[in-house]
Amino acid sequence: MAAIGTLLQLRRFSAPLVLFLAGFVVLNPGHCEEQVPLILWTSERVSLPAQSPPAAGHVVGPQQLAGYLQRALRASPKNVVLFLQDKLISCCVSDELIGQVLSTMKTQSVPYTAIYTALQPSKEAASLSMDSSLGGGRSLLQARGHRERERERERQRKMKEKAQIYAPVEFKEGEDTCVLLWARSLSVSILRSGRWEDHDLTSSTFGEGVSPKLHGSSCDKTRARLVLNYENVLGHRSFKLIFAMTQRLYKVSARRWFTLDALELEYDGTKATFNGSRSVYAPAEYSYRCESVSSFRWPLLVPRSSKDPANQWRVSFQDFQIQGFNVSGSEFSYASDCAGFFSPGIWMGLMTSLLMVLVLTYGLHMIMQLRTMDRFDDPKGPAISVPQTE
Repeated sequence: MAAIGTLLQLRRFSAPLVLFLAGFVVLNPGHCEEQVPLILWTSERVSLPAQSPPAAGHVVGPQQLAGYLQRALRASPKNVVLFLQDKLISCCVSDELIGQVLSTMKTQSVPYTAIYTALQPSKEAASLSMDSSLGGGRSLLQARGHRERERERERQRKMKEKAQIYAPVEFKEGEDTCVLLWARSLSVSILRSGRWEDHDLTSSTFGEGVSPKLHGSSCDKTRARLVLNYENVLGHRSFKLIFAMTQRLYKVSARRWFTLDALELEYDGTKATFNGSRSVYAPAEYSYRCESVSSFRWPLLVPRSSKDPANQWRVSFQDFQIQGFNVSGSEFSYASDCAGFFSPGIWMGLMTSLLMVLVLTYGLHMIMQLRTMDRFDDPKGPAISVPQTE
């Protein structure tokens, strides 16, 4: 069965003629939704019979389409170049290939009539454009359905991103919130038979509708203790993560600071303790935040001793934030970030600059040590004699 199509647009330009025969070619008569645009243009200025645009939704039959193509090709160059794709897409690769072919024909002064179409439409490309460098203007065929699908896809993407931002773990003493904890991911690992076994605790701790068990937690003005209770973690029926924090006045800085003194893992009557006071700290009125807090790979959590069971465990937080004092409402205070002012890049720049300054200083010093001659031969006077001694 012959293909049928819809004639969308036909234009003549004062520049070298470009004709856009934008039809929707139906490849399968039983599936009329599979329509492919067809674009036709020429390299020369030609005079074509006027063609009134059809009404919206008009379907051009096979004979009508064939008749128009015959009239167009009769008046245009007889060298026909067909660009046929498996799926009609508009991208840099297709435009580059077409440009190379037509540039070669233009260099050799070969007139042509070009047709661009495909065997089937693209699900993602509902618009098609032709670069003006191919010999004429640029036409953009857009579909309302495509724009609506793009808006729906963008809306779903924003909803997905919003869903990933969940509330922190919140412990209240009475009606007041005193401890907040948040992390993008939380996992623990144990070393067994020479290999690490991992367990992800993120879904059990954070997320919409998740309420971790916090019994055993407590807080006052100087101490805070947050206990996360789990079950069946890496073969242990009872498993706890305990954050022990204190705040005190440091006379050197004349302000109060809080520290994460210890992160404890309690499981089936055994306790593993990580010391975090040396790295996890912030002013008492701030929260503490760090992109990565772990007991391995640049560890901020260190086992309390070489014989502590913590040496058999790994703990990892990603995008970690905690506040144990001076919490106002259910939101974190200003975050004191663990990233230092002097990053590796800054140090590299400073060391390179210092090296260049040292080289420049040495060069200037050598130049200043140069001495010029202070005596010269007088052609009218006696020659200068330089005594040579053994």
